[in-house]
Order: sequence, then structure tokens, then C-alpha cells
Amino acid sequence: MRVAVVGHVEHITLGRVAAVPRAGEIAHLEAPRWFPGGGGGVAFSQLVRSAAEVHLYTALGDDEAGAEVAAELARTTARIHAAVRTEAHTRDVVMITPDGERTIVVVGEPLHPRAADPLPWDLLASCDAAYFTAQDPAALRLARAARVLVVSARRREALVRSGVRADVVVGSVRDPREQSALRDYPVVPGALVLTEGAAGGHVETAAGTLRFPAPPAVATAGGSAYGAGDSFAGALTFYLAAGLAVPEACGRAGPHGAAVLRGVDPWESQVALAMP
Repeated sequence: MRVAVVGHVEHITLGRVAAVPRAGEIAHLEAPRWFPGGGGGVAFSQLVRSAAEVHLYTALGDDEAGAEVAAELARTTARIHAAVRTEAHTRDVVMITPDGERTIVVVGEPLHPRAADPLPWDLLASCDAAYFTAQDPAALRLARAARVLVVSARRREALVRSGVRADVVVGSVRDPREQSALRDYPVVPGALVLTEGAAGGHVETAAGTLRFPAPPAVATAGGSAYGAGDSFAGALTFYLAAGLAVPEACGRAGPHGAAVLRGVDPWESQVALAMP
């Protein structure tokens, strides 16, 4: 099976804080760590925990942060297709509060691959699925060549501008940037999947709305919510590539999102994907 991720990978520095600082205050990150993250990076790290052939289309800065991200991505078994920008790579500072919630400060604009980049875009036509979380509508048109196209709900503007039909749009009702309904898309996707945390989630199609249950509760003491939604999206893409119907794929993907809640680093807490 061959799966692609098209999107941004950011240099994440994550640590715990007693509280998110108010105006004029200083917060100290406790036990900081760094890893490649962001919407594309976390979904990618979930997908490489499978036997699938994974391809990542992204962009990297030409500074130390970009070099560190490139080196970590190269440690995986995936094929990395990265355009290099003559600018600093995007850094994120993620603050985890005692309740496990995350607050993110993004330093600079995320770097996304573009259709004009000299990357092997033709390869997407041989992919069983592609997960898109970039910004270029032209790149989204190229990603449509995959058998199954999954698009992050955060990229609704790019999807609308592209004029293509996504098989699945995935997001969370808890994120204002991702809240939407099928009627919000001029070209209606095959399905709109929105997670609802401990309540599970729902799938909206032209035939109506179906709910899917939340996975069994996991112990979350000391964990965080960072990367849970993106891990769900990566797992959903995998199970759709494997041929499952959307509701069943959502049920399979749920435990992968929940697994991330056990830790603070999704690269460490994600669990392996297996063929159904």
C-alpha cells in the first residue's frame, strides 16, 4: 500500500508549564523536548508506524531548524520529497498545562509545498490515499490523483479554490477553524468527519449523518492533547487506503488518536497501524 502526506512539518519545542502566562508574565518550559510536528508532521509520524510505503511532500527552511527536521525525517523509512526555501524554518513552542491542554505559539509562517516545486508529483497517481494539509490549491489538484483524497478541514479555503472533490474532509468540532458542514463546500466532499473528543464523532454524507463511538478511555494522567487529532487523521487515511468504509475507518482510527493522550510527544506515544 502506498500513502502520501502533503503538508507542513514544523520544528516543535514542547514542555510543561504551571499555567499559560498572562500579559507581562514569564513561563518556564519544564522538561522541554523537540520533534518534527505540526499537522503534516504528526499525521506523517502516525503513518510511518505501518507497513505502507509512505511519501511526504513538504518544504523546509535553510536554517538549523530546517536541517534538524530534515535529519529526523530521514531517520524514518519514508520517502521524503522536500522543497528548500531560502528562509527560516517554522518553529512552534507548545505549552502543556497540568490538565493536559496545549497552547501553541507559531514562530513564522508554516512552510508548505507548492505545485511549482520540482517534486515527483506524478507519483501521487499511484497512491492508495493522500492526506492534504497544505495551502496551495494547485498542489491539492495534484493530490486528487490519489485513489482516495483526505483533506484537513483547516484547508477548506484551499479545497474550495481548487475546485476538486475530496473523498473525506476531517476535523474537530472543538476547533473553530475546522467546524463546517457539507453545505459549506461548493464541491461537496464524499464525507465530512468531525471528531468530538470523548463523545466520539460523526460522519456527514449526502445520505445523512452517522455517529461513531469514542474508543475506550485511556489513562491520561501526565499526558497531553497535542497531536491527537492529527494522529486520528493519519490513521483514518491509512484505513481508507486499506479499503474500509468511512464509518468503519473512523472506528479504527479512534484508538490511534486516543493513544496520543497518554504522553506529551506523539512520536513516542502513537501506536502502530495494522491492516484490517
